[in-house]
Amino acid sequence: MLWNEIKELAKQRPSDIAIVGEKKAYTYKELLNGVNVISRFLVRYQHKVLALFCDNSPEWLLVDLAANVSGVALLPLPAFFSQQQLAFAIEKSGTCALVHKRNDSLSNVMELLNTEVLIGDLLCSDLQNIADSELPVSTAKITFTSGSTGEPKGVCLSNKQQFAVAKATHDSLQLPVGKHLSVLPFSTLLENTAGSYVTLLNGGTIIALPSNQLGFNGSSDFKLSTLLETIEKYQPVSLILLPEILLAIVGAVKKGWTLPSSIAFMAVGGSKVSQQLIQQAQSYGLPVYEGYGLSECASVVSLNSAKNNKAGSVGKPLPHLEVRIVDDEIIVYGNPFLGYVGEPASWGKAEIGTGDLGFLDEQGYLYVNGRKKNLLISSYGRNISPEWVEGVLLSDGLLKQCVVFGDQRPHCIALISLRDEAMPEEIIKDSIIKANRSLPNYARVKKWTVLPQPMSFSAGTMTSNGRPVREAILRQYQSTIHQLYSE
Repeated sequence: MLWNEIKELAKQRPSDIAIVGEKKAYTYKELLNGVNVISRFLVRYQHKVLALFCDNSPEWLLVDLAANVSGVALLPLPAFFSQQQLAFAIEKSGTCALVHKRNDSLSNVMELLNTEVLIGDLLCSDLQNIADSELPVSTAKITFTSGSTGEPKGVCLSNKQQFAVAKATHDSLQLPVGKHLSVLPFSTLLENTAGSYVTLLNGGTIIALPSNQLGFNGSSDFKLSTLLETIEKYQPVSLILLPEILLAIVGAVKKGWTLPSSIAFMAVGGSKVSQQLIQQAQSYGLPVYEGYGLSECASVVSLNSAKNNKAGSVGKPLPHLEVRIVDDEIIVYGNPFLGYVGEPASWGKAEIGTGDLGFLDEQGYLYVNGRKKNLLISSYGRNISPEWVEGVLLSDGLLKQCVVFGDQRPHCIALISLRDEAMPEEIIKDSIIKANRSLPNYARVKKWTVLPQPMSFSAGTMTSNGRPVREAILRQYQSTIHQLYSE
């Protein structure tokens, strides 16, 4: 298990740096000692749920590992959740205590009792009037899915399942020992498992900085120059990025910014990635590789790497899993999640229906074509994946967002937002015409409109990792869509 690996590293290389934060760094020996101290405190919550709500920091990871050691089910809470979603996650999972910073926003949501200092500036407070919830046996972490609604599902994972993904990812990548810069929040399972756990297994150093040192200020305000300065300062070996961040970095490279030679691996995922963007990034020398995963599989399912890479695919499935295609849907066997919080009917499943459409090629590379539930069927009977069309329209980088509709209609239409609000209409038109040339006639976008404001998580039209919430967009812009088809 991961903890055994850390103990061995602390014995062999006690003075090596394990985690670097804004104010403090921890050697592997200090990491071991710190986790042991916290785990002795957390034993009081054994077999119960403890929520963790704070920005990236070394202490976040110490609490995470201590929960692992002490038999506590940890609920990492995303900072981008609304007050309603935070309260729902806490109550749904039956949380008995909360680790947080003083005067954070959760103090206004829950009644906090018996507050004690846990470590650094993190406090631990008991919660009142929250009933226990039904959890599968061996639940060690609860992660709530994308948060596109007020009531997302709580995915329950064991320590064994998380470690299996980290170990398989580590063995597949075989990265040089060095620094990993955590750009995504630790509350994101991808960063937690494939970022921090893989780095610790490799004996490397996690750079765990608060979001403002990574260029983030709130859910949507992003300052690229801050992130670039941080990358230059720490010279990491690896990063995990969302497509929008990769696009910004590629734009900086175009303007003359030089990527540090230390970087050997830049993973990109979380939402649909344009192949043109990946190809462009690689043409500038960026070691960018796409992967695929979902919370129900403890994050990573497949990934490309320097050793095994195929354009257009999301890589080869990790060796501890088996992927099959049933009626065009991607089905994953091996290492399935334990089940959803409070839903015993979902517990103990042997396979996971991902809801994603895709296929495996003869070399074993996996391809994802879009969501099964999003599939459009035109009035001419043609099946169209909107993600496919959107990816083509977004490929030249002029459009910031694009959502395609066309179910039971003779042709597709698109709602778009622009990177440059002053962009002339003629340039937008030329971009869409160019994209349409690479699409078959039945999938081409015949009409489009620029939205008055971009879609966003706060407006309920985007998920936290940048996927469109199609039902909400359809409701909000119903009259606009109707008008496009009436013209």
